[in-house]
Amino acid sequence: MTRFALTLEFDGTPFFGLQRQKDGPSVQQAVEEAAQRVLGKDVRLHSAGRTDTGVHALAMRSHIDIDKAIEPFRLMEALNAHLRPDPIAVTHCEAVPDDWHARFSCIGRAYVYRIANRRAPLTLDKDRLWQVPQDLDHGAMHRAAEALIGLHDFTTFRSVHCQSDSPVKTLDKLEVERDGDEVRIHAEARSFLHHQVRSMVGCLALVGMGRWREEQVAEALAARDRQALGLNAPPHGLYFVRAVYPEDA
Repeated sequence: MTRFALTLEFDGTPFFGLQRQKDGPSVQQAVEEAAQRVLGKDVRLHSAGRTDTGVHALAMRSHIDIDKAIEPFRLMEALNAHLRPDPIAVTHCEAVPDDWHARFSCIGRAYVYRIANRRAPLTLDKDRLWQVPQDLDHGAMHRAAEALIGLHDFTTFRSVHCQSDSPVKTLDKLEVERDGDEVRIHAEARSFLHHQVRSMVGCLALVGMGRWREEQVAEALAARDRQALGLNAPPHGLYFVRAVYPEDA
């Protein structure tokens, strides 16, 4: 039995998230079905993170176990051939030790949230950025974000459906930058709560619009109450950027 680590890139628009769902297509289902056609037997895909409906990935790390002799490059090519026309690509494939696990070996995860700050309708980036027509003060958003960095109880920014044992997480990075009409929010942590990034982005956007004071983000955090959340940003602006493992250091 050989364990293969896969790096997946996908457009989350047509999927009900990464994990298998009872009521709609998922990235996991598409990859597992492609692997079944390649190998002639069922396999299980394990991934570094979960994504909601409409969330995208630039480099999601996953793994599958295979008891058939096959070179990583040939496996990658075969999977990509059977994934068409789904908007999923295996961009890298390698054999890894049996004790390497895409989820449990992961020590860090990074996301970026993209906002199109313009009035004109989106054409090329439709369903890939959150369009906010009001002028955003990205400097104010960045200053407000600093209150969320570190070890905190993130109950306010946690979905009521979150399955994590504890709302306490350490946020290593939360930065806001602008590039022309695009505002990007970068978030990094060992792990995140369900909807945490989207919830933080929504509140920062309220600051950028001038509807919240910068201090209100810290006040919402301190409330430890989901009712204190101002806004949950939509999923289609969110991208899983990378997963970090001990060997990467």
